[in-house]
Amino acid sequence: MNRKILIFVFIFGLIPIFGLFSCGSKHDHNGMQESNAQKYYCPMHTSYTSDKPGSCPICGMDLVLMPKQEPPAGEAGNERKLLYYRNSMDPKVTSKVPMKDSMGMDYVPVYEESKGPGNAGIYISPERQQLIGVKLSKVSRRNLETYVRASGKVAHDTELYSAIVEYQQAFSANQKLNSAGPAGPAGIQPSVESAKQADSLLKSSMERLMHLGLSHAQIEKYSKTSEPPSNLIMANQNGGTVWIYAQVYENEANLIKEGQVMDVATGALPGHKFSGNVSSVGSYMNSETRSLLVRAEVDDPEGLLKPDMFVDTVIRVNIGNKVAVPEEAVLDTGTRQLVFVNKGKGHYEPRQVRAGRHAEGYYEIISGVSPGEEVVTSANFLVDSESKLKSTIK
Repeated sequence: MNRKILIFVFIFGLIPIFGLFSCGSKHDHNGMQESNAQKYYCPMHTSYTSDKPGSCPICGMDLVLMPKQEPPAGEAGNERKLLYYRNSMDPKVTSKVPMKDSMGMDYVPVYEESKGPGNAGIYISPERQQLIGVKLSKVSRRNLETYVRASGKVAHDTELYSAIVEYQQAFSANQKLNSAGPAGPAGIQPSVESAKQADSLLKSSMERLMHLGLSHAQIEKYSKTSEPPSNLIMANQNGGTVWIYAQVYENEANLIKEGQVMDVATGALPGHKFSGNVSSVGSYMNSETRSLLVRAEVDDPEGLLKPDMFVDTVIRVNIGNKVAVPEEAVLDTGTRQLVFVNKGKGHYEPRQVRAGRHAEGYYEIISGVSPGEEVVTSANFLVDSESKLKSTIK
């Protein structure tokens, strides 16, 4: 009897001890679970998070696993400085300690980040990058070419025609006086007064041609022939060359130089393309249209272009070998130009740049980024929005 009582006491005495170890073990296990707890978030509404998988209550999208936060680029291995916690639905409401809002949603931790003027450096998870379509391109040096497009017409310029004829006559008369010698033609010595008049007429006719936009090379060309430029006023029926006048606006006028290629097309001749070279650039800006007159001599072997016919012109301009980025990479706010530079591991840094000429599909970059760096070329506005949001919250 006494033996049964001793066994009973011994067994029931061990129960609290096992319970104590069991409870302690359970507590440690829960603590480990809490430390390893995973978070889920909505890819479209990143402020919404949950402790378990499910659907976003705002848009219904499946929640995705939140990746482990990486430290900012350039600080690998260092802990990011925690600033505070914010309400996921109202960024103005903050707390110094973790807590939940009235809906049971966890406050979001806000860490110290590098930031640009008005923008903050941001981290974008690989899943979200794929969702919003982030694409990158390397900054590099490349040969840039731009096209200056301008409206124009086939020349029918009676004023220039008469000015060229006048110059040819003045040049011929001046040459005859100079070649006559002291005795003059037919033994008559030319007076000093007549020689001055001939020189004055030649000079004034030359200045008139320069005012109308002809270059020194063109004027010299017409001094070597007495044949007037009939293609300025007559139809090019037998084929040859025609003069094309293009009106280039002042913001692009300084790009135009003699010798550049001009391509010409017109709606009156679908499918036909004409090409030639810029022969002269006007010296005076049109005060009404704020444009400069550019002339080109264009081949028209079939005689299809007629005087005063309207045309569309494209002048090819070589900008040179420059540091450049795709045009999609540059965000122009009106007061500054930004690109987002890839710093690695999902981190992007806003960088102010100074863009130069806009070429076909690219911007020349004068300062701000260097060859070899990567910039965002797709989803820039979404990246910019997140950067501004983070800057405002901070």
